[in-house]
Amino acid sequence: MNVDLGIWSKLTKIVLVLVVVAVLLLIGLCYLPLIQTNERYQRDNLRLKTELQRETELSRLLQAQIQALQTDPKAVERLAREKLGYAKPGETVVYFETNATAARP
Repeated sequence: MNVDLGIWSKLTKIVLVLVVVAVLLLIGLCYLPLIQTNERYQRDNLRLKTELQRETELSRLLQAQIQALQTDPKAVERLAREKLGYAKPGETVVYFETNATAARP
């Protein structure tokens, strides 16, 4: 028995397709904030990893400087001369200042 319902069978198929599309869109809209949050967390994670690498390198550099100051007397002398402007008796300290207009070509 093959009954032709005419336009109603076509409309039923179209409605079912539209309902499936609507359900899929609803699911997509429900997960969109979660996907955006996940992407933001990934960006933050990458930024923090980069910052951690930079800070680790700075820590390694500072540890090397501390080690040099604890073991090398010449490093202490160099630091005192550069930072504090100390000089040995009989030495003359000369300071050079950079002129802002002369530094530009």
